Amino acid sequence: MNLARYLIDAGADDREQAGVPEPLLTPIVRDPGQEPADGSDIDSPAETVVPPTDGVLPDWSFAEWLGYSGVVVLALVLTAIAAVTLWWMLHAWRSAADLKATQFSDSPRPARHRFTLLVPGRHEEDVMGQTLDRLAMQDHPDFEIIAIVGHDDPGTELVVREAAARHPDLITVVVDDSVPKNKPKALNRALAIARGDIVGVFDAEDEVHPGLLTVVDSKFQETGADVVQGGVQLMNFETSWWSLRNVLEYYFWFRSRLHFHARSKFIPLGGNTVFVTRDRLEWSEGWDDQCLAEDCELGVRLSSDGAKVVVAYNPEYVTREETPPTFLSLYKQRTRWNQGFLQVLDKGEWKRLPTFRQRMYARYLLNMPFIQAATGLLIPISIAFILLVKVPTVIALITFLPLIPTLITVVVEAAGLAEFGRVYGKKVRVRDYARLILGLLPYQVFLAAAAIRAVVRQLRGDGSWEKTEHTGAHRDAPAPRIASPNVLAATSAEGSAA
Repeated sequence: MNLARYLIDAGADDREQAGVPEPLLTPIVRDPGQEPADGSDIDSPAETVVPPTDGVLPDWSFAEWLGYSGVVVLALVLTAIAAVTLWWMLHAWRSAADLKATQFSDSPRPARHRFTLLVPGRHEEDVMGQTLDRLAMQDHPDFEIIAIVGHDDPGTELVVREAAARHPDLITVVVDDSVPKNKPKALNRALAIARGDIVGVFDAEDEVHPGLLTVVDSKFQETGADVVQGGVQLMNFETSWWSLRNVLEYYFWFRSRLHFHARSKFIPLGGNTVFVTRDRLEWSEGWDDQCLAEDCELGVRLSSDGAKVVVAYNPEYVTREETPPTFLSLYKQRTRWNQGFLQVLDKGEWKRLPTFRQRMYARYLLNMPFIQAATGLLIPISIAFILLVKVPTVIALITFLPLIPTLITVVVEAAGLAEFGRVYGKKVRVRDYARLILGLLPYQVFLAAAAIRAVVRQLRGDGSWEKTEHTGAHRDAPAPRIASPNVLAATSAEGSAA
């Protein structure tokens, strides 16, 4: 030991004389009583002293514990919500088999059912005549169309009666004299005279594929369904920054999310391109005319009674629509939907679902507009919190968790926009992707504002119907005003007999 000490001290003296610094990794061992050669204090402030800790938990005050715990819980909840939404968006693309299962049959069966198509319209003289003409061109052999107009809407009534004169064997006009007016009242008025064993609903501006009824008829036969929900797609994504996001909402909702909801046996139905058996509509006594989301309400009641709902989506068979023409119109439309979801939640039909899991799922889904709105607002707030407030490193890392599924969602939306352009023959430009990304936070703020307005209207007891205007922006060209195949066949037969 003395020899080792001698060698160390000798080496230190030689290094000092030669001007060589001491080694960085090998400490110089000194006796406890030995003073440094330069006379400095061994316990100088330059040496870091780590104070002992009493335990593994950090020494925070009660307020710090409360604040940091709230931040962590908020981050985890936002992450879970964003992850669930992302999972629903990607449901249809889990595998090639799943994607195939979401579609109509490639080889439809021969027609077996009779269809009644209900088309309500209010102040729709610019678009409704063309919609009726195209509906009359369906290749199905057995269907009727009932157009419903208000008694105080002479402009739309004139257009509808002209269409009925062009297709007298297909179109019947019903005048709704109820006050105040809304869509479910109009549907119920027409349902009283419907003769089909399957009833379908379309909006006044819809572009409907001529083969839709044929594949829907086949889907009823193949599955034994009580309800078949077809696809609906907004088309004019290039109109504005918010129309682009509105188009993608519809794309993922009908392309993927509704299929997940149907598989979960709880589904809010879409407002059109939905077909319900006459027996089920008689059981439900039609649509709830006090609800602002009559389609969602009907879907909830049917799901609670165990009805079988099938969703089918093929790009060529989707019903094409347009986004609302103004931002204010979109704001009112989203408010109406949100308030309708609140009404359905308060009505409580979902409580009759057979399993606890379904009931919790229903509660979550009916609250989804407000959850998404809160999520959209809390994410930028959490980002500002991260940047402006000094928090421990671990807490800061946890607050970044919601950004992971959010960024993945943006990437998925960009991929969805590219696919939308490909399958619908629309050219997607770089500026469209830029609008998609830059519009993320403003659109979330918009959703939150619409949700707040819906809550305020509901608390005030204001259930008035705010109509969405239509201009036909989704139509590439006017439809030819020709007689339907049924009319042409009848005319040909009369000519032959003469």
